Amino acid sequence: MHNTGTDGAAAKRPGGIDDLFLSLEHELAVFLRRARASSGEMAREVHPDLEPSAYGLLLRLAEAGEQRATELACYFGVGKATISRQLRALDDLGLVARQKDPADGRAVLVRLTDEGLARFTRVRSARRDRYARRLAAWDRGEIAELARLLHRLNDEQEPEQDEVQEQDEAREQGETQEDGREQG
Repeated sequence: MHNTGTDGAAAKRPGGIDDLFLSLEHELAVFLRRARASSGEMAREVHPDLEPSAYGLLLRLAEAGEQRATELACYFGVGKATISRQLRALDDLGLVARQKDPADGRAVLVRLTDEGLARFTRVRSARRDRYARRLAAWDRGEIAELARLLHRLNDEQEPEQDEVQEQDEAREQGETQEDGREQG
């Protein structure tokens, strides 16, 4: 499919650009653009005022159950301020509820409400049906291989996400300190 030399190395364009990685970059860009659009549609199906980025929080809470906001921030590789803002919006929409953590009264657990779970489950089921229709011509082995490779790609991104989260937390800490100086 791709232009390779006799030694199996990928063909390179002038300037050392590897055709294989150009193709990968293009396909990932198209996939991510479509995924963002799909995420927005799914979020609106759950609730017209739901931000597309918050849909993933619903997915995580549906799969993992109630969690602390700090656990969610760590899982998604974002700062506490970002998660807090998204959870506040979900709470305002009645899709999540917060309660004191019985193991640590200072902490709060977040869970899907019955309404949030029902809306999310309906949209998720419709999404899975769309996947099944779109991939109906694929061999099940190909679908399994795609899932395996995507899992591997996601796993290999985690160290980068850890770095991003640390940078976000450092920036948020700096903003908090600046706010304190301005108020003081």
